[in-house]
Amino acid sequence: MLDIRDLRKSGEALQTRLALRGYTLDLDAFNALDAERKDADMRSQSLQAQRKQTAKQVGDLVKSGMPVEQAKAQVAQTLATLDAELDQEVARAEAVQARIQAFLMDIPNVPHESVPAGRDESDNVEVRRWGTPREFDFAVRDHVALGESLSDGAIDFERAAKLSGARFAVMTGTVARLHRALIDFMLDLHSSQHGYLETYVPYMVGPDALRGTGQLPKFAEDLFKLEGERELYLIPTAEVPVTNLFADEILEPSLLPQRRVCHTPCFRSEAGSHGRDTRGMIRQHQFEKVELVQLVNPEQSDAALEQLTGHAEAVLQALELPYRVMTLCAGDMGFSAAKTYDLEVWIPSQNTYREISSCSNFRDFQARRMQARWRNPATGKPELVHTLNGSGLAVGRTLVALLENGQNADGSITLPAALRPYLRGAERIGV
Repeated sequence: MLDIRDLRKSGEALQTRLALRGYTLDLDAFNALDAERKDADMRSQSLQAQRKQTAKQVGDLVKSGMPVEQAKAQVAQTLATLDAELDQEVARAEAVQARIQAFLMDIPNVPHESVPAGRDESDNVEVRRWGTPREFDFAVRDHVALGESLSDGAIDFERAAKLSGARFAVMTGTVARLHRALIDFMLDLHSSQHGYLETYVPYMVGPDALRGTGQLPKFAEDLFKLEGERELYLIPTAEVPVTNLFADEILEPSLLPQRRVCHTPCFRSEAGSHGRDTRGMIRQHQFEKVELVQLVNPEQSDAALEQLTGHAEAVLQALELPYRVMTLCAGDMGFSAAKTYDLEVWIPSQNTYREISSCSNFRDFQARRMQARWRNPATGKPELVHTLNGSGLAVGRTLVALLENGQNADGSITLPAALRPYLRGAERIGV
């Protein structure tokens, strides 16, 4: 959420920056709401002053010769009228403030000054590449065909559909172990080499947590809401519970930076994605992800984004998977992000790179919604932290990339050396 003081002071500049991402900031509507709020506040203050003055009039009326009881009754009648008016103004002020809050919650984050202009993914800018896509001397099969044909395990979409419908998968045997091995490998790498604290969180959260990271109220249709006595949602990503661990807290400087790594299932309705990636595991309602989250001193967040992105890249490099890094243009960034790097892994069957991780700096956008703060030692006062996160990595898409890039003519899959200790030393599967 943006700082309302910035809207009042620099509304036109923010309007220009937000236009880069295709958002039209209605300054006239905001100014009208803010003026109405100010009028309600001033009217309330005036009525409170009148009430205070009226309450003192009993003695003056008695001194002028009015009987005590009559003076009390007259003042009480005036106070009752003022109280009714004051209640109306307080209610009006609260209603206007709620409308202002809803207005602010609908505004996306302002793009960082280094973010390129552009409308969609075609305007994203490539930063670098790592690895060279393999050239095959046989017909490449996609992960669906590979998963169905492996001799010691399988990816079964038909049985998953029988259980839950489309966009789900059942994995068995070596494929299931490979999936689990990827999770363990990623957690070990980030916790032992990159300095993240492994964290376990609930897979269900309340609406306040989703408002804090920006999924609500704007993206409710993308969530799975549970029925029951409490308002709970299945998490779309570990970003939501992990970042919200620090909501409504003031962290001492010694507790920053916070670096957390967390593995969870993720649940997404994929609203609006009908017809996209309907085959296989690229886009599912339920998938696993290892998430990296950082809370940092605001002066360090730009450097922290580069560092976090490097941590996600390290997974791909260790797994020997070719990839490229893209800076997202303003029009392609997520709602809460100020700057985002996408890591795109090479998918042989599609002959293209596909997103496997988004690494974003949210600056103080999420922190303001959550009221996550730190105590600045220079001033001794609480200030908003900056939050960042990124996939380190999406496990299902990593599995897809491993199967396709490691496939052999005989149907087996060659495993990268870094993963073999997690699979009993096996160099291949499917043989």
